Amino acid sequence: MSEAKPRVLIVDDQEQMAEMLADGLRDHGYETSAVTTGREAMKRLEVERVDALVTDLRMPDLDGLELLVASRRVDASRPVIVMTAFGAIDTAIESIRKGAYHYLTKPFRLEELVIFLGRALDESKVRREAEALRAELRERFSRNGFVAKSPAMREVLDVVGRVARTDAPVLLTGETGTGKGLVARAIHAESLRASGPFVAVNCAALPESLLESELFGHVKGAFTGATQDRPGLFAEAAGGTLLLDEIGEMPLPLQAKLLQVLESRTVRPVGATRERAVDVRIITATNRDLRQRMAAGGFREDLLYRIDVVPIHLPPLRERTEDIPQLVDDFVRDARARNASAVVERFSGEAMAHLLDYRWPGNVRELAHLVERLILLGSGSEVTAAQLPSAVREGSALAGWPSGGEILPVRELQRRYALWALGKCGGRRGTTAERLGIDPKTLAKWLDEAGEAREAGIPLPQP
Repeated sequence: MSEAKPRVLIVDDQEQMAEMLADGLRDHGYETSAVTTGREAMKRLEVERVDALVTDLRMPDLDGLELLVASRRVDASRPVIVMTAFGAIDTAIESIRKGAYHYLTKPFRLEELVIFLGRALDESKVRREAEALRAELRERFSRNGFVAKSPAMREVLDVVGRVARTDAPVLLTGETGTGKGLVARAIHAESLRASGPFVAVNCAALPESLLESELFGHVKGAFTGATQDRPGLFAEAAGGTLLLDEIGEMPLPLQAKLLQVLESRTVRPVGATRERAVDVRIITATNRDLRQRMAAGGFREDLLYRIDVVPIHLPPLRERTEDIPQLVDDFVRDARARNASAVVERFSGEAMAHLLDYRWPGNVRELAHLVERLILLGSGSEVTAAQLPSAVREGSALAGWPSGGEILPVRELQRRYALWALGKCGGRRGTTAERLGIDPKTLAKWLDEAGEAREAGIPLPQP
């Protein structure tokens, strides 16, 4: 299907001039219409699709400046080109200050208008596409992009929603693979800094000498290999958010420099003699217990108090099993989209039951990689329990279920059967309770009792 022609509205109180421009632009591939009053133009801008506006400045009822302001109020991205007589240059310049793309002094050649109109529409298209991409990224990384049926994740997202639009430092804690980086992006996406950059650095991935230069920048000649100035990540993240991942691994000397930056809001690049102001929101993340690190002398107490203003703990996947079925569905969809030849569409109920009961030491990241691998290697529409890695099958309390030679306590039998049924019902607790003929509270009790025993270190018999 061919792309629609750009629609241009011409406004001039001299009807002959308006019609002549409309005809000329039509010959150059535009869809045009011409009106002779600003008020008629305003009506059309409010109800019709108009991609660009070309208007005279001096008109009796509603002049070009007023029409310009009104047009930008309706659609700020729509380009406006104004036409003016030689004696009204000051007014034309004022129109540029109010957002006009360009002005043309009468008389002008049609080719001039065609050139500037083409440029204006091209730039407008790029801006619209960029804004659409930013909106897509904001939506993708906002709270709406998270699976949060579990109370633990709902609590996390509630705190994210309350802290996002502030500049308060946030400390994200949790095991590896729980999604700390994604939560940091969600905070940025919903903040007042969303239009600014989001920059992340892993403090454990670089040696101290390189990390200092990476964070704070350096000047030419500061050390061997410094052949040019480098602004550093604090400067790169100006107006946005800087995520310092694995902050617990930062060497003590750098912790002191980071504390100074946070307190003074200035950065001194390596080798520089002057400091530079920085405007950055700081989010830190770690899978370590920073208070234990502090007690052992590995982390500064004053820095911890600086970054731990709003702590958010990301629960491990084993504590949010209600989210696993939806996470699996999302990962299957994403993996299929990346691999056009994939035939796997779903996981069987028995396979899902094993996923629900596995301990997931690698958390959501481990689940995502597992689903990706099974989608790539699967030969049928459904992943069965037999196709799961042995670590998942043998690491589940369902190993050997429903058969087995050992007599189990009734409570453990209830829990395993409830898990199996939950998998069969796609993780939907309400449906599972209904199918089992019990109320949701009883189902929750059956599912959680043995889990609590395992957390407490009470051994459970295996079939």
